[in-house]
Amino acid sequence: MLDPRAQTLLKTLIERYIAEGQPVGSRTLSKFSGLELSPATIRNVMSDLEELGLVSSPHTSAGRVPTPRAYRLFVDTMLTVQPLSDDEQVKQNVQQRLTPAEPTKLVAAAASVLSNLSQFAGVVLTPRRSHVFKQIEFMRLSEKRILLIIVTPEGDVQNRIMATQREYTPAQLIEASNYINSNFAGLSFDEVRRRLRSEIDQLRGDMTVLMQQAVAASTDESDPGETVLISGERNLLEVADLSSDMARLRKLFDVFDQRTSLLQLLDVSSHAQGVQIFIGGESNLVPIEEMSVVTAPYEVDGKIVGTLGVIGPTRMAYQRVIPIVDITARLLSNALSQH
Repeated sequence: MLDPRAQTLLKTLIERYIAEGQPVGSRTLSKFSGLELSPATIRNVMSDLEELGLVSSPHTSAGRVPTPRAYRLFVDTMLTVQPLSDDEQVKQNVQQRLTPAEPTKLVAAAASVLSNLSQFAGVVLTPRRSHVFKQIEFMRLSEKRILLIIVTPEGDVQNRIMATQREYTPAQLIEASNYINSNFAGLSFDEVRRRLRSEIDQLRGDMTVLMQQAVAASTDESDPGETVLISGERNLLEVADLSSDMARLRKLFDVFDQRTSLLQLLDVSSHAQGVQIFIGGESNLVPIEEMSVVTAPYEVDGKIVGTLGVIGPTRMAYQRVIPIVDITARLLSNALSQH
């Protein structure tokens, strides 16, 4: 526990470091903290904070910078997130961009919005592809090639190309899709497969074969399931904290290339309510000490289906980024729920 004086000085140091990006000295703390303290007293408090692992002294300066532990204390106990001064403008901006018709395009647009508003990288964990279908349609491409169109309950449209052993007429394909939609809509393809096995004698042979091929095509193992969409990662090249060290920069872009740790991080945050903040150096989920991730889950009809967020430096203006992430998650949820 910090006494009020130490807490005020640490909060001031973090706010000045976020604003200016330079180590903060005693004179600056005296000026901005509002405390009537001598430089010697401030130096003593800074020394205590350094012993607690909350600040460190770069070799090149007498000033101090916050550690990941200090940022965690700051966002958990000192940060008061106010509505953005341009709150309505931000909402209108997000709403205008979240207008594409297809859910997949909405999700991609959300990543772009987060990047543009934060000037860092926007990231979205896309919903798992639904294995339940609302409607399917068969479209003949050639003699033995058929396009399978799957519409999920979320309104997502997925296309698969099927190679068949025999030729089907357009009338047969319409009949098959009508039968399947009236008898199996709302089920998962695994359930359809089980039903087919039990009802196989009651179904016409041609339709059974076609449906089995549709099930096989819809559950193709090459389907990636969840994916991570990233927009604006090049913005991070402009952030000196991340780009000044080539090894750090390489590690950062390794994260984007592999995406595995991002997927894990976003998956963890999808199980929580509201905005989550992950600060580098405090867990393996954020592999770079100078990097933070601010996330929030988004929903379809009240059910969490994915996560979105902003990736930036630990020295980010959290009081601005947090409401941007929160607003975008809420508006994306609304847009997806309307489909």
